[in-house]
Amino acid sequence: MNRQKTAIEKFEQWQPNTEQACFLTINTLECHTGGEPLRIITSGFPELKGKTILAKRRYCQQNHDVLRRALMFEPRGHADMYGAIITKAERTDSHFGAIFIHNEGYSTMCGHAVIALAKCAVESGVVKQTGKITEVIIDVPCGQIIAQAFTDNPSKPNIMTKVSFKSVPSFVLAKNQHVEVADIGTVHFDIAFGGAFYAYVNAANLGLTLLPKHQAQLIDYGRKIKKSIIETMTINHPFEADLSFLYGVIFIEEKAIDDAKSEDIHSRNVCIFADGELDRSPTGSGVSGRIALHVAKNEVPLQQSITIESILGSQFKVEAIEELTYGTAQNSHNAVIAQVTGEAFICGKAQWLINQDDPLKHGFLLR
Repeated sequence: MNRQKTAIEKFEQWQPNTEQACFLTINTLECHTGGEPLRIITSGFPELKGKTILAKRRYCQQNHDVLRRALMFEPRGHADMYGAIITKAERTDSHFGAIFIHNEGYSTMCGHAVIALAKCAVESGVVKQTGKITEVIIDVPCGQIIAQAFTDNPSKPNIMTKVSFKSVPSFVLAKNQHVEVADIGTVHFDIAFGGAFYAYVNAANLGLTLLPKHQAQLIDYGRKIKKSIIETMTINHPFEADLSFLYGVIFIEEKAIDDAKSEDIHSRNVCIFADGELDRSPTGSGVSGRIALHVAKNEVPLQQSITIESILGSQFKVEAIEELTYGTAQNSHNAVIAQVTGEAFICGKAQWLINQDDPLKHGFLLR
């Protein structure tokens, strides 16, 4: 017993030997929103230069992309890891900025990350709690996001139970489109923007069921459909070339899988994004684009919330709280501001070491 205790103590006391190797140390806070991971990089990442979040993101792409890989890929991460690099705010009324990273590169918007970031910002003291509702303002690549972190008991500070955020203007780019996809056939889809552009596809029309046991087929179909749409369609954001690309494919199942929950749940979402990542949450930017689509099709009225569940059964509420016109004279859209509500949980703190002598220091992926 004493020998075991001594061994445990010795393991715990290990420290990197900086005389023998050069280590870069990066600290993170580990979270999840509806099952979708978020690795918040809290220290150790080089400062990103640039006056805007998009400029900082480009600087990271050009100068520190190997660190994105090291933190997202194996052995520190996995094919479906997701992260956020905290930066200085772009705007004077924002609390901080965030750059979103994943297995393929960089996102323009991420709702599940905003929910986790707002919770952690209040619970860690980055943003001072202001009673039952605390506003957290974050600069992200697609614009400024205003979130609200809620607590059920203001007398117990720094315990946030849920978060809502207002999206950037969300709009429909294209309705009732179709594309021929190898090994699948004709695929009908709509495209909408909720901070990123998504193609929305009815799962039943392709014989798909949105269950965890079918994840491999969902990833395969999502990749193929995304590739075919990219090859046949040009996507333009009204203002930013950096936002003008198809980020993912969202499969929709009109009825919830779990009949016991079906009375309260509108539908189920599964988003395949980046390089075949499967979102475990209902996808915050995805449901923002989806509510814009529902409003445009007169399927859901303004200021009526619907609950959308994920492949795991985790839930986001979303509603279109107002309408507006968004864009330029040459590229204008009827848009909505979506409000998305969900829950996040902190599941760990980590310290990652990148040893310059390690031949696999920048990571790898095996599927």
